[in-house]
Amino acid sequence: MTGNALDGDAAGGMERHTYDVVVVGAGGAGLRAAIAAHDAGAKVAVVCKSLLGKAHTVMAEGGIAAAMGNRWPEDNWEVHFRDTMRGGKMLNNWRMAQLHAQEAPERVMELEDWGALFDRTDDGLISQRDFGGHKYARLAHVGDRTGLEMIRTLQQRTVELGIDVFMECTVTDLFKDGDAIAGCFAYWRESGRFIVFDAPTVILATGGIGKSFKVTSNSWEYTGDGHALAMRAGASLINMEFIQFHPTGMVWPPSVKGLLVTESVRGDGGILKNSEGKRFMFDYIPDFFKAETADTVEEADAWYEDKKNNRRPPELLPRDEVARAINSEIKAGRGTPHGGIYLDIASRRTPEFIKKRLPSMYHQFKELADVDITSEPMEIGPTCHYVMGGVEVNADTQESSVTGLYAVGECSGGMHGSNRLGGNSLGDLLVFGKRAGDAATAYANGLGANRPKVSDADVAAAQASALAPFEVEGGENPYSIQTDLQQSMNDLVGIIRDGSELEQSLVAIEGFKERAKTMKVEGHRQYNPGWHLAIDLRNMLIVSESIAKAALARQESRGGHTRNDYPKTDPVWGTKNLVVTLNAAGTGVDLAEKPLPVMPEELTKYFDAAAKPEEGKN
Repeated sequence: MTGNALDGDAAGGMERHTYDVVVVGAGGAGLRAAIAAHDAGAKVAVVCKSLLGKAHTVMAEGGIAAAMGNRWPEDNWEVHFRDTMRGGKMLNNWRMAQLHAQEAPERVMELEDWGALFDRTDDGLISQRDFGGHKYARLAHVGDRTGLEMIRTLQQRTVELGIDVFMECTVTDLFKDGDAIAGCFAYWRESGRFIVFDAPTVILATGGIGKSFKVTSNSWEYTGDGHALAMRAGASLINMEFIQFHPTGMVWPPSVKGLLVTESVRGDGGILKNSEGKRFMFDYIPDFFKAETADTVEEADAWYEDKKNNRRPPELLPRDEVARAINSEIKAGRGTPHGGIYLDIASRRTPEFIKKRLPSMYHQFKELADVDITSEPMEIGPTCHYVMGGVEVNADTQESSVTGLYAVGECSGGMHGSNRLGGNSLGDLLVFGKRAGDAATAYANGLGANRPKVSDADVAAAQASALAPFEVEGGENPYSIQTDLQQSMNDLVGIIRDGSELEQSLVAIEGFKERAKTMKVEGHRQYNPGWHLAIDLRNMLIVSESIAKAALARQESRGGHTRNDYPKTDPVWGTKNLVVTLNAAGTGVDLAEKPLPVMPEELTKYFDAAAKPEEGKN
């Protein structure tokens, strides 16, 4: 079944469906997991909050990072692995980073086999472009619409395989039988009618948490649903203090503030300038990267002419470095009239090149901001884009600490450490989506007749919880709480943090939680966006508290976490992750430290001062 037809067992006015695997989310990770589960023999359902194909994956415009060696034969998985670990400041789950680097090329070729139309090199291979933090040009791309092509391909295959899709359907609770997943509870957004899914496995692929912040590239769906569902089921989250503020979001006009400007603009030659016309990124190159980065404007310009000089311009430093530099320029009073800085590709490339390589960006600025990027610079600034933290999972299977519960994509944690390299998101979706689908099916098939069962009491409790906002007398509008939460997170838990402000944020969140207890929803269940937001807000509050509490505890600056009061990276903090769980009362967040998994010696050698991966071996 595809769509939202009200079929199924309607006993008691509630639908009921039985599956082996239920995938919550229909972005790249969810669809790849569903395809893998189907191919392994499972009966699969995809449940998505919005429409099929409406996913944050389409915003990953630049490409899929994979060491295919099409442009640089020296590239291999070991180099990609090292780049990923260094970009994450060594807090990554090393096994996830290893699997991703090893398996991404095969997943890219698989997409091509399914019909993805990648750009080509002159000799017919899949083209690969440069991106921040990657030693070699390794992003397989489709202009600046790679994520869109990936979703199109996976969506088409999902439909061809006949996988059931429940669109505009929101999951509000997970069911357990003892310690194991038994299914989930959901409702149709259009009618408000409830659904029970009986399934021994649930794969969470719900994306990120950006709507907790005022300025974000994320769409309305990204309210931390998977993170919060997992916590309420008993799973833990890891690395929640690390939020990636993408360096380049639109700042004008206000209606599109935060809308993403792909890193491909910089990968294809764009440079960053302040209001004085200075190319300022040379002032912000950290010593760690100087060995592999051009040291002068002249060297950077030469890099474009001589590809054998494999040294990157400073605009292609990892995103956390670039975002902090931009933020510093703006705070120093060298920003643009609308509070950003300038991204200039017009002076570097011909109009024909820009329109061919960056068609979406050309049309986006032309139509939304009346700016012709082939002749004038763009005004851009940092925007909340991606959360490195998520559900703590087994690296090989993506299973959480709750039996039968898996998490993939942005709502899982560990792969990216403290900072995600551009292009690693799409490979992450493909590699671990397939692994989760395979593992969930193997577990479900092994249960035989001993499948966990959903209790009637749990169904009744889930229904009562969902309907609670309708029962409140004289409560507060959920929109006012959301607005205040977003402003607070933006001001107190943003790109540059301070201990006193983080403490203020936690006090504010407690206040929002109290206000949320008396949220009032008017009207009926049909077509009721206020009700939808009231349900989403519960998730946003849990996730926001997790972020703020972890950010306060980590007393250093690393990756996507910068503290004014602890500006340096502390080696002691480089040995441990922070893990958050829901407290016993279910009213707040507990936090604990956890040592990093030990990397085997055959991988640690790549990080010795004089050691490098064996280049030229794929």
